[in-house]
Amino acid sequence: MHLDTATIKRGCRNSEVAEFRHLCRAELDRFRDAAKVAGPMIVGCTQEAPLFADAIEGRPEPMEFVNIRETAGWSLEGRQAGPKMAGLLAAASEPMPAYPFVTLSSEGVILIYGRDDVAVEAGRLLADHLDVTVMITGQAQIAPPATTSFPIVRGTVRNAKGHLGVFELLIDDYAAPRPSSRDTLLFETPSNGLTSRCDLILDLSGGMPLFPAHDLREGYLRADPGDPSAMLRAVLRARDLVGSFDKPQYVNFTAELCVHSRSKLTGCHRCLDLCPTGAITPDGDHVRINAEVCAGCGQCAAACPTGAATYALPPADALLHKLRAMLLSYHAAGGANAVVLFHDGQHGNALIDALARHGDGLPASVLPLAVNEVTQVGLEAVVASFAYGAAGIRFLLRAKPRHDVAGLFKTIAMADAIISGLGFEGPRFEGHRVDAIETDDPDALGKALWSIEPAPTVAHPATFRSVGKRRELLRLALHELHRRAPAPVDVIALPEGAPLGAISVNVEGCTLCLSCVSACPTGALRDDPERPVLKFVEDACVQCGLCQSTCPEKVITLIPQIDFRAARAPATIIKEEDPALCIRCNKPFGVKSTIEKIAAKLEGRHWMYPTGDKRLDTVRMCADCRVITMSEQQFDPFSGVPQRAAPRTTDDYLRERETKN
Repeated sequence: MHLDTATIKRGCRNSEVAEFRHLCRAELDRFRDAAKVAGPMIVGCTQEAPLFADAIEGRPEPMEFVNIRETAGWSLEGRQAGPKMAGLLAAASEPMPAYPFVTLSSEGVILIYGRDDVAVEAGRLLADHLDVTVMITGQAQIAPPATTSFPIVRGTVRNAKGHLGVFELLIDDYAAPRPSSRDTLLFETPSNGLTSRCDLILDLSGGMPLFPAHDLREGYLRADPGDPSAMLRAVLRARDLVGSFDKPQYVNFTAELCVHSRSKLTGCHRCLDLCPTGAITPDGDHVRINAEVCAGCGQCAAACPTGAATYALPPADALLHKLRAMLLSYHAAGGANAVVLFHDGQHGNALIDALARHGDGLPASVLPLAVNEVTQVGLEAVVASFAYGAAGIRFLLRAKPRHDVAGLFKTIAMADAIISGLGFEGPRFEGHRVDAIETDDPDALGKALWSIEPAPTVAHPATFRSVGKRRELLRLALHELHRRAPAPVDVIALPEGAPLGAISVNVEGCTLCLSCVSACPTGALRDDPERPVLKFVEDACVQCGLCQSTCPEKVITLIPQIDFRAARAPATIIKEEDPALCIRCNKPFGVKSTIEKIAAKLEGRHWMYPTGDKRLDTVRMCADCRVITMSEQQFDPFSGVPQRAAPRTTDDYLRERETKN
């Protein structure tokens, strides 16, 4: 593998770079000496990471390992990969914050849910390790056991909820076995609606999974009953799931920022639509995220328009710091036309390794960046990458993703609209600037990456470094990209569901009731305490739709777009009218046009307000004057009302009968 140390040093100017050839063998003592120097240390090798860690066990300063061999050196363009190595080393030097954990506990109570003797066999394999119950669904003939080592019952799971340690099942057709069973296992009279609780579920039924995205549910194991090896693997996994387990808390949630609902009207529901595991549920005006069920796909955090849901592995600002360090070091070392390849560690690393060992490797301009889940990457990371000088973005996905990736493709569509709208499309570039590669084949990955053509980038990469919530990061990234764009237009239309935009109000139908102002959770819609007016601040709008749901006249329409002038623009007046002045005290108390409409509709059409009657003047008065006037006029609201007929009694009917006689 060729190492261009001079180029790497040019890209990592604030670091001391040392080159070794046999650091893990003949030069191991030199590694120990280098480790004695105080400060963080980056090692450009992951294969021998355990050896290096043992060699300096107890070193207080952090040490990171980064792969520059399979990702850069082993390639047809390995000799041109110096800038890429500099970028990868710089990205690894960015510290990542710690993240919290949740603890799941299991006492080993397992329900084996099957359809035939395969479930019973799995029970025998686990009986010495776990507290086993086997439940048979259907009418399969089961041989009675000679010794009842564990319960075998019949039943059908109607509903299931929970996670490792706290599963709860609703069972129909439950029946206990008859001890007198002879050739086949017979069961008692079945009953419905029973509840069963367990720590683990081994599903060998061969039917529909009990949970959405079932392979992501902790404690729920599923195998094909017709595949003995798959059943055995599931049994071995179940045997180890006893005790306490720490699981990352992938998403942090701030309920005060959530704009899901107000006054029992639904607004934003992006996270609810995207969550593959059902970990997110409505909870009053907000939503609730069950950290024990959450599998960490990150789509809720990527789609959340306010930053109420934020990803923790790593946070959005920490990911931007990695991108910044990688791309700026790459450009400082002389690199050009950088394409950022987002991939997860499990799937992506294996494909990149296979491509490097058995194929042409990655192009020198493709910079791989491993994340916990590709779907966690939000619009702010994509926009910032282009502001930092990237020419393209690729997301590496499985050919058959473990969960729905609709949220990621919405992010791609929004990013494409922004990038093309700012004039970054070039005549030599074919296809999309931002795209996904869905494959499990290293050769297909290589073909897709090597076919990417050079494309125009920003002339001078941005250098901003920011911290904060996703929305603030997105605002800053958009501002920096707009400053450097070939065609810095003011407004770009975005796809439906974008977290940015404006509203359109049919002012003729608007009565200035200001219900939308009360419902708006971000303050994008505002009023004025001095006069009837409706104002709008586009920079604060998150397109939650609460104003649209609340409006009684249904005159509000959402417009997904980005207006680059919005950050500096004052509140826009959507509609303004003269206030209605009390005809008695001259105090403003409402909207003049609305009061006149009410008076016109009442005059001559309501028994209280005949045509020309002075009582109609009370409609044009404030609340205080209206009460005073009614008192002065001794107004009786019930005068003139037709008298109701007296109730008829039995005596009335008898009297009427006597009169007739």
